[in-house]
Amino acid sequence: MKVAVVGATGMVGEVMLKVLEERNFPISELLLVASERSVGKKLTYKNEEFTVIGLADAVAAQPDIAIFSAGGDTSLEWAPKFAEVGTTVIDNSSAWRMDPTKKLVVPEINASELTAEDKIIANPNCSTIQLVMALDPLHKKYQMRRVIVSTYQSVSGTGVKAVQQMENEAAGIEGEMAYPYPINRNALPHCDVFLDNGYTKEEMKLAREPQKILDDRTFSVTATAVRIPTAGGHSESVNVEFHNDFDLAEVRTILSETPGIIVQDDTANNSYPMPIYANGKDDVFVGRIRRDETQPNTLNMWIVADNLRKGAATNAVQIAEYLVENNLVSNTSETVS
Repeated sequence: MKVAVVGATGMVGEVMLKVLEERNFPISELLLVASERSVGKKLTYKNEEFTVIGLADAVAAQPDIAIFSAGGDTSLEWAPKFAEVGTTVIDNSSAWRMDPTKKLVVPEINASELTAEDKIIANPNCSTIQLVMALDPLHKKYQMRRVIVSTYQSVSGTGVKAVQQMENEAAGIEGEMAYPYPINRNALPHCDVFLDNGYTKEEMKLAREPQKILDDRTFSVTATAVRIPTAGGHSESVNVEFHNDFDLAEVRTILSETPGIIVQDDTANNSYPMPIYANGKDDVFVGRIRRDETQPNTLNMWIVADNLRKGAATNAVQIAEYLVENNLVSNTSETVS
């Protein structure tokens, strides 16, 4: 495959290159793409140095697959240009997620919906991915009615500027601010921009994306998203009301048998998911599984995942792997591993 990574110099782009290398994705030619201010920079992949090129040059090269993590505006402008020359785009921004003509994909859940005609494929929001990974098998068994989720999100979800702000504050150094307030030793109930309804864009992504991924509008999701001073990994407190009752042992078994999920739920030995444990891993960790004793058929659980990996880069690469394995993307180059 001739593969372009668009936004290669960003935090997610760097992790995408790492994941592509770790998973030995079949690349015959690699194009590292970024904005004009980054053109000419050198990046390393598999001990080989590559020079960053611009978007127009990348389109002209007609890659088989382009994995985007360059922001919504860039995706809206450039993803169609790549698609026009036959490239299959996997986009990590919010630009195409709720477009009814585009698929929103978590491979373990709905990759089977993909066809060769899907030239722009949306990667869900990082918080959504880990949420639906746990909800999907339980929904199939017990039928969800309502989900209440509160997130505790890493500053890495905002980007390198936010990580630098946190590190500067911890070290007592004045510097550029990614947030309107300090983040070190603080919690900001403010992820993304506020909308007219009082929710943030992040909270509305969590409300809408699960219904599209699971192809089901019979349940509802309401969310509060909070930014906390952790460097990698999002956490979620999730309360799920089902139509049907459940057995806690069965819930744990269902989750344990779900590919991509690790149940870490042994409170007697203080074993539960934490960002410090999930950081750098591709699995979604679920723990603190317990019955909500205030109303029937309702479950509480705690979900943690690395937002830069399964929440972004790994999910996108898994989509690319599915496309290749199922011959859904053109291969104009001789593939080498």
